[in-house]
Amino acid sequence: LLYIALTIICAVTFWLVGMTPFEAVNHSFTTIATGGFSTSDGSIGHFNSALIDYTVSFFMIIGSLPFLLYLRVLRGQSNGFYHDSQVRWFLALAALMIALMVFWVWVNNVYNFEDALRYTTFNVISILTGTGYATTDYTAWGAMPVMIFFFIMFIGGCAGSTSCGIKIFRCQVLVSMSAAHFKKLLRPNGIFIPRYNGGAIDENVTGSVMSYLFLFVVCFVLLSLCLALTGLDFVTAVSGAGTAMANVGPALGPIIGPSGTFQALPDVSKWLLTFGMLLGRLELFAVLVLFSPKFWAR
Repeated sequence: LLYIALTIICAVTFWLVGMTPFEAVNHSFTTIATGGFSTSDGSIGHFNSALIDYTVSFFMIIGSLPFLLYLRVLRGQSNGFYHDSQVRWFLALAALMIALMVFWVWVNNVYNFEDALRYTTFNVISILTGTGYATTDYTAWGAMPVMIFFFIMFIGGCAGSTSCGIKIFRCQVLVSMSAAHFKKLLRPNGIFIPRYNGGAIDENVTGSVMSYLFLFVVCFVLLSLCLALTGLDFVTAVSGAGTAMANVGPALGPIIGPSGTFQALPDVSKWLLTFGMLLGRLELFAVLVLFSPKFWAR
């Protein structure tokens, strides 16, 4: 019911800012779901409207936050979002990436400041949340933006949201574990416990996160190699594997970048990418366990 309510609010808002009712309904479904499908091959760039860009950006963030927190807000816990470290990290990361990108694009005279803020805000949020909308070809902005877009496509939104990727909370657990280990190296006799959201992290959680990250990297490398064997160039193979496993949509390069499509890829590559999307959407374990003989023996 909450998801339906958010989708209806999103659709009405899109209609008010300039979309037709048909466009508003379709884009509301793929925005809250962070799916990224559009009624036009130009994606959101088809509308050429700053107001629509910022409105869609807002609802992409809505879709990438934990839905449980919306229920808490409805129950009167208005500070639920602020006290969730996952949300704070996600919003801080988005703000940092947008600021860096705006500075780069503006200083290098790609856009004036107003357009730089508009295009970078939309596309950073789109890739970071895994939605996959596009308004312009961000691969033409230079090497640094391309690197940023490549790395943030793996992160995704918050746990408990509709977004995919590694998820912010896993990154937080990894950072907390690394910090505790670093402190242990400096003070061998000290006791340092990794923490998340103010509480100690259970060993089962750390083990699960490390296993997931290890499998994610292994699957990403293997998928990239397999795509390269089908004849794809390095950028297309690596970014294609990344965008498939993170369920983002557009990748990098002239073929499958924001201004291209996957249509020209060989059929074998498309099957591999399809498998990669299943791996990422089901978070690896649910798919990989199917290849275990013990699973079927039961």
